[in-house]
Amino acid sequence: MSTWILRLAPPGDGLRVAVKDLIDVEGLPTTGASPALAERARPADADAPCLRGVREAGARIVGKANLHELAFGGTGVNHWYGTPVNPLDPTRIPGGSSSGCAVALATDEADVAIGTDTGGSVRTPSACCGTVGLKTTHGRVPLAGVYPLAPSLDTVGPMARDVAGVVTGMGLLEPGFRPADEATTTIGRVRVPGTDPAIDRAVDEVLATTGLTVVPVDLPGYEAAVRAAVTILFAEAWQSDGELVESGAPLGEDLRERLDQARRITEAEVAAAEHERERWRRHLEAAHEVAPVLAWPTLLGLPARLDDPVPDTRTTNIVVNLAGVPSLALPVPLRGSHLPTSIQLVGARDAEELLCATGLVVEAAAASMR
Repeated sequence: MSTWILRLAPPGDGLRVAVKDLIDVEGLPTTGASPALAERARPADADAPCLRGVREAGARIVGKANLHELAFGGTGVNHWYGTPVNPLDPTRIPGGSSSGCAVALATDEADVAIGTDTGGSVRTPSACCGTVGLKTTHGRVPLAGVYPLAPSLDTVGPMARDVAGVVTGMGLLEPGFRPADEATTTIGRVRVPGTDPAIDRAVDEVLATTGLTVVPVDLPGYEAAVRAAVTILFAEAWQSDGELVESGAPLGEDLRERLDQARRITEAEVAAAEHERERWRRHLEAAHEVAPVLAWPTLLGLPARLDDPVPDTRTTNIVVNLAGVPSLALPVPLRGSHLPTSIQLVGARDAEELLCATGLVVEAAAASMR
């Protein structure tokens, strides 16, 4: 049951939807995959507003999916409820925090999943499990009824086995959604420090196969943006969950350590990080004037092994949350490996339609390489 916190078997033959157990579903408790919440949780009085389209479409919610405890971690490892098994390689992490959602999709236990992404929590497990995930523009999908981690970074987004499934999922979150009529003609290729050369080659190969014009784009301030994003995430996580630490609630060791770090962040550090956020947004806006869609790897390397003493969860994702823009992660072949890697397509605010149209092109190119 490690994929699920609660499995349901609703009648009918509608689309099967997994919902991350951070999102309220009427009549069910929201636990955040943490006993600290579970012991005080009561059945939700109503669905979170983001699920309204799911109900209107006649889709079936087939369960509340497991996650990294309180969504504050990138491995997907959960010592309380079990760790969802990565179906591509059970020796590796499933990725967090929306781990159960990605595994449910990859094992065909759901057609669409509704996850959340604060620092990569939709895209990282998608990359680890070979599925597709869309981090939406901050504020585009309502966050009411969603347990917060870092409200200025939190987003709700769809996950699926392919881009078409993500389009379907986006249509559940935003009825009437459809991809743009045409993909971008130009993609800006961004080089991220520390990326495994094999991962970079895989991204370059699939982009070269798309037939789109690929231009190099520099993003000055990337590493400063990472530091700023982490500062803001941790500071806001303390505001969301610090009382759990102070009340002595049961928390996993890794979560408690992060929250202990978070409590030490000063107001001056947050102010400096917010200043960096504005500068980073301007850098991205300038880059999008060169290319409407930017591309870089979703993960810097392969998913970490579960038995690594300190699993490497470095990703390229959190800077997208810092800017509040959308990003689509989808798998691409990795030569010499039984595992795929993942490319991330990043757009300007509210460019989900363009990202999905472009994602279909990149996905077709990836399929032609297999």
